[in-house]
Order: sequence, then C-alpha cells, then structure tokens
Amino acid sequence: MSSEQTPTTEETTGPRPRRLTYAALLAALEGLALVVGGVWILVLGLTGHPDDRQQAVTGGITLVVLALLPLLAARGLLGCRSWSRGPAVITQLMALPVAYNLLQADSMAIPAGIALAVVAVAALVLLVNPETTRALGIRGPGNPGDTQK
Repeated sequence: MSSEQTPTTEETTGPRPRRLTYAALLAALEGLALVVGGVWILVLGLTGHPDDRQQAVTGGITLVVLALLPLLAARGLLGCRSWSRGPAVITQLMALPVAYNLLQADSMAIPAGIALAVVAVAALVLLVNPETTRALGIRGPGNPGDTQK
C-alpha cells in the first residue's frame, strides 16, 4: 500500500485528538521504562556479582529489545498511523500479566505492579476509544467507509 492510497496529512485526518496523544505518551513511557530497566540489569550483570552473569546480560538485552515495540507504537500513534494501534494494544495486553505477577510479590514490586496495571488499563481505554479509532482511520467490521472504485 503506497502513501498515495493512505494519506495521513492534517487536511485529511484533522488534528490529533488528545486521547491519541495520551495513549502515545503512555506507550512511550512504558518503552522508556523497559529501556531503563534493561540497561540497569545489563550494567548490574556486567559490573556486579550476579548469580548467573549470562542470564543477567540476556535479560537486560531482552528488555531493551522489547522496548522497541511500545516505542515504535508511540511514534506511529503520534503520527496518526493506523498500523500503530495493534502494537500498542499488544504491549498493553502483555503488560497486564506482568502487573499481576508484580502484585503477587511480597516486596517493593507491589507499587510497580499497581502503576503498571493503571498505565496499561488507561492506555487500553484510550486506544479503543471511538475518537482514537476515527483519528487513526480504522473502520470496524461491517463499516466499509468510503470505498473508491
């Protein structure tokens, strides 16, 4: 699909709704948190005395690579790209079980679990909002919109 078939200029889509901007900011926040966490684990694995250095390094690199999904989704949401909602929703759905596991811990992880759950649910609500879907040009099933022949 070329850019000529799906123009996303401001004249055709209108201004970006605040809900879409907030969803992008929440996705970017999650991505940045993953990067920070991954770098922190990586540095501790390389400089500290972990039980398993290879596991610490692998975990840190994995978190940094996983951060690409919400960061790319955030960039796409800010650009009003319809493809970006899928990765953003997937990110939130992956965050919910992580938040649940953090809430089950008997440690300082509980506040992190609460924060992650709140961010994930808020982002999901923003992403499925009808105003957001319209701004992204996503049509629901049975709603073909303006089809050109």
